[in-house]
Amino acid sequence: MKVFVTGVMGQLGHDVVNELLKRGHEAVGSDIVDAPIDDGSIDCGSGKVRYVKLDITDEAAVTKAVEDVKPDAIIHCAAWTAVDAAEDEENKDKVFAINADGTQYIAKAAKDNDCKMMYISTDYVFDGAGSTPWDADCTAYAPINVYGQSKLMGEKAVKNTVDKFFIVRIAWVFGDNGNNFVKTMLKLADKYDELRVVNDQIGTPTYTYDLSRLLVDMIETDKYGYYHATNEGGYISWCDFAKEIFRQAGCSVKVNPVTTAEYGISKAARPFNSRLDKSKLKEMGFEPLATWQDALKRYIDKISSNC
Repeated sequence: MKVFVTGVMGQLGHDVVNELLKRGHEAVGSDIVDAPIDDGSIDCGSGKVRYVKLDITDEAAVTKAVEDVKPDAIIHCAAWTAVDAAEDEENKDKVFAINADGTQYIAKAAKDNDCKMMYISTDYVFDGAGSTPWDADCTAYAPINVYGQSKLMGEKAVKNTVDKFFIVRIAWVFGDNGNNFVKTMLKLADKYDELRVVNDQIGTPTYTYDLSRLLVDMIETDKYGYYHATNEGGYISWCDFAKEIFRQAGCSVKVNPVTTAEYGISKAARPFNSRLDKSKLKEMGFEPLATWQDALKRYIDKISSNC
């Protein structure tokens, strides 16, 4: 199977390409920057793959790229993910151009080329109210920030355009190729003995290495639809996550729990309830991810952070 992966320079796209290669699939990666290697390829760790420089907000370029690659499937990881910066007036048009319009262009190209499409979405399409986990097929959308609104528009573009689609919502992502909460906490541990971390936003972390395995499991099937995918291990707060990061890394940092209101820095409103119900994965025959505690241990061992 030939799979076109957008956003290959990001945490998830990087791991997805590696997982495809491990299984003997042909991967073609794309992103907005110039090719990392002079021969027009990229090496994500498991070997070189063809690379296509692509601005997904350019409809003609998207159409040409997909027609040239002729993939059997597209895994669309590219997105604007800077949640707070998305709230700035000068960025809003760009956010929607990438997450909504760009996704529409990818979806149309997938439809025109009769290939499967997987769209990576987010818990932010919900309002984060209550404490009941969000069902994968729930339609009670009410995003509370620009990022969530743009990702919801992307979801609708895929659903309304592509017949063979997967929409996979994830949350609290960490991986090798980029910045994330785990890396941030470990960096802060080098500077501070005490930190304040919010304890009223609840969800579950997602390790991109584990997630990429599941995404490739999915794209190999025709079990289309909406899914939620995070690691197992229960629902926690960011404060709980920080404490476990420091415990596993052997860092002597005191973590003080505070409410979102007390923390009071973020421009974008954050959902309090990011609990995602993942039961549909088992129902459809997919293997759930490992626990987030196990994933965190493997991740910390891999990045070998000293604090």
